[in-house]
Amino acid sequence: MDLATRRRRQALFLFFFLPGIAMSSWVTRTPDIRDRLEASTGQMGWILFGLSLGSMIGILCSGRLTSRYGTRPVIGVGTAMVVASLAVISAGVLMASVPLVMAGLCAFGAGVGAGDVAVNVDATDIERITGRTTLPTLHGCFSLGTVVGAGAGIAATAARLPVHWHLAVVTLISAAILLYAIRFVPAGTGALAPDQAGPGTAQARPKVWKDTKLLLIGAVVLAMALAEGAANDWLPLLMVDGHGLDTTSGSLVFTGFAAAMTLGRFSGTFFLDRFGRTLVVRASAVSGALGLLLVIFSDNAVLAGAAVLFWGLGASLGFPVALSAAGETGPDETARVSLVATIGYVAFLVGPPGLGFLGDHWGLRTAMLVVLAFVASAAFLASAVDTRDRVRAGQHT
Repeated sequence: MDLATRRRRQALFLFFFLPGIAMSSWVTRTPDIRDRLEASTGQMGWILFGLSLGSMIGILCSGRLTSRYGTRPVIGVGTAMVVASLAVISAGVLMASVPLVMAGLCAFGAGVGAGDVAVNVDATDIERITGRTTLPTLHGCFSLGTVVGAGAGIAATAARLPVHWHLAVVTLISAAILLYAIRFVPAGTGALAPDQAGPGTAQARPKVWKDTKLLLIGAVVLAMALAEGAANDWLPLLMVDGHGLDTTSGSLVFTGFAAAMTLGRFSGTFFLDRFGRTLVVRASAVSGALGLLLVIFSDNAVLAGAAVLFWGLGASLGFPVALSAAGETGPDETARVSLVATIGYVAFLVGPPGLGFLGDHWGLRTAMLVVLAFVASAAFLASAVDTRDRVRAGQHT
């Protein structure tokens, strides 16, 4: 691997790491944010809907923007929106303004969604250049960021540091990471050549939606994204309201989830190369379902907290493995990754208000039965992520 490719790969590590820190920084403070805004569980669901709405807007735009301009500007603008949104959320919490917090979360989601397809397309290009499985490790950097951010969030919660000051510090750190890393991402990756960007492109794109294999991969992403998103949105509150833990302990449980996700993603390449995608994704779905089952039905808070580790391990590999598989199913890699990512983001769009509504009426533990059903279904769809191109890539590893 030459120096430019190595630096580019390291920059992508940072672009996965940054949103992990940013997201877990406010997720670990959701009980404090909820109390500051005096919001009910149902109202928090709608506040979090701002995040999901922004994510869907961003993800719907990302594929086209990447095809037109390449990955570099889309990653840069999307990450800049994430940095700016943290400042808006911080101000909203300081002012106890629900609309401002919701607007900040919408901008956060739009930034992450816009950058998501671009950064994954850039990562699949790295896989093509090096012939090595890279996406699970890169997504592991996102999970590592959530661990670091969650650890800082726990410390801030225990020290009773006001949320707005906590998020202000994270804003400055995120801005510094963006300014450093964007220099090493080359221009032009993922952009269609002029002769590809003509009328034929519009005619070719609908065919992607008719690819059954790709839609099945999308179904796997939908299930596993819901498992990951449900924890990101609700886990601290689930442990506080559903199992009677204090806010610091609830944040600690979320950190355990993030740590399990990190472990699963960093070790994913080892298991994928030895056992193949189908077996790994199926085992992941079973692990996630087991964890959710114990969290939902166990009345022992310690057992439920420990079960979150199975939940995190189970949710760790579905998204990166499926995105990698999507890019290998045929031509126009950007459109294929964009389609599967969009299907996955439906979980982030529908999940927060849906689970918030169910949680308001029947409790968050009962609401998680929906997530359990989706994760269990992924075990039966796991074979969709196997591709012939993946076998050839494994031979070069």
